[in-house]
Amino acid sequence: MILVFKYIFTGNYVGLALWPFILLKSPRLREDDVLLNHERIHLRQQLELLVLPFYIWYVLEWCYRFLQLGDGYRAYRAISFEKEAYSEEGNLEYLQKRKPWAFFRYYRSADS
Repeated sequence: MILVFKYIFTGNYVGLALWPFILLKSPRLREDDVLLNHERIHLRQQLELLVLPFYIWYVLEWCYRFLQLGDGYRAYRAISFEKEAYSEEGNLEYLQKRKPWAFFRYYRSADS
């Protein structure tokens, strides 16, 4: 389910996957197939980890990457979940062929 909440987003952030919803900054983003695919990849990740553990892992990995890189945005981009979603967001068939736990392939390094 896609919902629009323009007041919860700051900066350049325009979308958020919060199981089972995709939250968007503006109604026009409902037409952005790449953004929606990115957020749907996150929903699949959340489902694989039974939702709550996903959020815990996400925050812990961000903290680890922040200590490693010293920059909040670079830490965000280095999170394995984000690396998978950014890498595959343009592939609109990705979720049909994606193997379970695919984000593990992106965990190894801090490179974004």
